[in-house]
Amino acid sequence: MEQKSENKFSKWVKTSITVRMLMMGFLILILMIPLKYIKSLITERSERQESVISEINDKWGKEVLLYGPILKIPYKTYLKTTHNKGKKNEYTTAEEFIKHAYFFPQKLNTNTTVNPEEKHRGIYKTAVYKTLMNIKGSFTKPDFSIIDIKDEDVIWDKAKIIIKTSNLKGINNEIKIKINKNEYSFIPKYESNENKFNTKTALHILESNFISENDIQKKNKSSFKLNINVNGSESIKIIPIGKETTLNIKSNWTHKSFIGNFLPFDKVETTEGFDAKWKVLQINRPFSQQFFNKLPNLNEFAFGVNFMIPVDQYQQSERTAKYGYLVIFLTFLIFFLIQNLSKIDIHPFQYLMIGLSLTMFYTLLISISEHSNFLKAYLIASISVISLITLYSKSILKNIKFPLLILVSLASLYTFIYVIIQLENYALLVGSIGLFLILGSVMYASRKIDWS
Repeated sequence: MEQKSENKFSKWVKTSITVRMLMMGFLILILMIPLKYIKSLITERSERQESVISEINDKWGKEVLLYGPILKIPYKTYLKTTHNKGKKNEYTTAEEFIKHAYFFPQKLNTNTTVNPEEKHRGIYKTAVYKTLMNIKGSFTKPDFSIIDIKDEDVIWDKAKIIIKTSNLKGINNEIKIKINKNEYSFIPKYESNENKFNTKTALHILESNFISENDIQKKNKSSFKLNINVNGSESIKIIPIGKETTLNIKSNWTHKSFIGNFLPFDKVETTEGFDAKWKVLQINRPFSQQFFNKLPNLNEFAFGVNFMIPVDQYQQSERTAKYGYLVIFLTFLIFFLIQNLSKIDIHPFQYLMIGLSLTMFYTLLISISEHSNFLKAYLIASISVISLITLYSKSILKNIKFPLLILVSLASLYTFIYVIIQLENYALLVGSIGLFLILGSVMYASRKIDWS
């Protein structure tokens, strides 16, 4: 009797559609564990890539961000204090303080040609470059009347020019600025608290020796020019501090993006590179031409070009892995429909092997894409997994018809996912239409199943 009851229970487990569906759901939950580890692996490899690229860029020269040239002039202010107020011996003293005023150029014109190249470290690569930045412009005579500072309180003979840059290490020449007919050299100046909370965009200061009074005080307009030869990586940007700022960048690099608050007003893009021109006026930005006592951080207003590496395999692998649950669910659903329509018994262990084969697709994709392009890696990984599952299903289903159905279904599914991850603006639309068609196909295939 006990053996007969066990046989009935075993038969009920094998024939009950509800039990099969619960079993499939449980296996999908189990397979979430390796999928979770795969996503962690993608994140780990991506962080490793960023670490290596950061190390390459740090040794070669980081991104170039230029803030300057800026005229820095010290001036005197006085704090008056009244003593013995209201008494016969009342008197006043004045304590002297030295502050600094900062004046931006009237015109700032920057021209540069940037021809990046790929720098490799093992399987990782980044875009690095050497460039000569030609900078020209002019200053107008500084006006202290806006803060009621008398001319005799301005320390004209202690005036300097400062330049801030994110990439001090990459500079390859002695920087000199020519103002009118005089040349002035720069030396680095250390500031311990400069952007201490944001090391990626921290700016280092270059400061000139004292500027002749004839070049700033006794002329209504002082022209300047300087050249900066610098090694950089990934991007080049300037801050538009001129009352009229122009920037012209030429390059042979086709994979780029224009970054920052301002876009080029004129650009020529070809298969051999680009030529982009910017023009920013004072009215276009929310800050003035002079600052007193403290120079603000204006990094957020920088603009320029980011030189990109064409393919980010980890980003595409991550997008593909997001569809892992969908692939496993639909593959199990195909086997479930075949099992119920053909009355062929498929053991839970066989479902598990199929599920593990599907997760192997992602490890193959990640490892191969690190040594090849993403399309080739996707083709090799998908063909390998589809072939493995098709051959395995032939031994389970004992005929050729159903394995061919699985072959076509998996090939269509992986093609559909590849199309989605390549799309940007139409990914949601194409994905929704594809899922609607898949749902319709499942509904049609399951219409004759006896669910009782």
